[in-house]
Amino acid sequence: MDFKKLVEDRHEYAKAWKKRTGGKVIGWFEPYFPEEIAYAAGALPVRVLARHEPDYISDKWIYASCYPVRDITNLFLSGRYDYIDGIVNVEGCQWMYNAFEVAANNNEKLFNFYLFLPDYTDAPTSKHATRSEFQVYLDRMEELTGKKVTEADLDHAIEVYNTNRMLLRRVNELRRMERTPVLGSEMMNLVLADQVMDKAEMNKLLADFLAEAEERAPDKDRIRLMLIGSETFDTGLEELVEALGGNIVIDELDNGTSYYWNNVFPMKDRLMALALRYLGRPHCALKDNNWRRRPQHIFELSEDFNIDGALVAKQVYCHPHGSDSYAVWKILRERNIPYHYFERGVKLPADETSARLEAFMNMLKPGLNHLSGWHKAFGE
Repeated sequence: MDFKKLVEDRHEYAKAWKKRTGGKVIGWFEPYFPEEIAYAAGALPVRVLARHEPDYISDKWIYASCYPVRDITNLFLSGRYDYIDGIVNVEGCQWMYNAFEVAANNNEKLFNFYLFLPDYTDAPTSKHATRSEFQVYLDRMEELTGKKVTEADLDHAIEVYNTNRMLLRRVNELRRMERTPVLGSEMMNLVLADQVMDKAEMNKLLADFLAEAEERAPDKDRIRLMLIGSETFDTGLEELVEALGGNIVIDELDNGTSYYWNNVFPMKDRLMALALRYLGRPHCALKDNNWRRRPQHIFELSEDFNIDGALVAKQVYCHPHGSDSYAVWKILRERNIPYHYFERGVKLPADETSARLEAFMNMLKPGLNHLSGWHKAFGE
């Protein structure tokens, strides 16, 4: 199953879905977006993905911002997302909000909604504020689609999305194996495709993929790495790592494992159940601003997936992840986990990045082969 091709063909997929169903397509910018609400209203939620193309537009509207924001702005203003009926931005990255605002201001017919989700997710009133915002968004979606969303519609959407997250987690569990049959690039392409497809259709592909992956022969022994940092939009980094003999066996990215980490627990108040799910997921650097739980989550993943080292990849100009780095570096050092920190844009400089990764991975080789029994020689 070529999930990378599904990601590349996401525009054609959405257009075909729209023609086939007559439904609306809603583009979202942040993984905190409650897709279930749009899905219950009969719309197709799709993540707006950055892709670098010749750009002569974004400088007029956005200056000195991160590359994903500039690329997304360019894609909207150049008409690549002309099939989208609406866009929603959830309180989060302020630079991504700029792309949302430029897209909305340059197309007065485009439905747009700014959804507030508290940065302080643990406050006593956070769940009530979030539930209220979800209700307002639901009302707006009913206006856009002309459909009255029932409790049965919400229940169906929640079931489809819970099933989707369960299947993604089952695939992810295969990466715990010593010689995992699932490569990091394959997993990330799978998740990216999941973010731009109808979840009901994707669930069928995931079930088939899971059955096939479970029957695969074990992969060769590879350096096991963890990916930490900003959101990603492609698998360029994962593919470079694999070309050098490594494998990213786990990530803690906002658009990676955090995207499918937890389910919605059934409640009589469906919107409150959704609010609690999105407030309870592993948080990004911006929203992990009170108790700093993210570093401990990173450490627990590193142990669960038996990593040899970590890659901390921050988007250029990503201030939330820049200000959070001290806490991540601190726990990696305290737990004696080797790590390599670098900044990246949408496009990786392949030669430079490959050279840096190769140097880092060569440092790990003496401690690599858990499977060959090297540690037993030292009585560990």
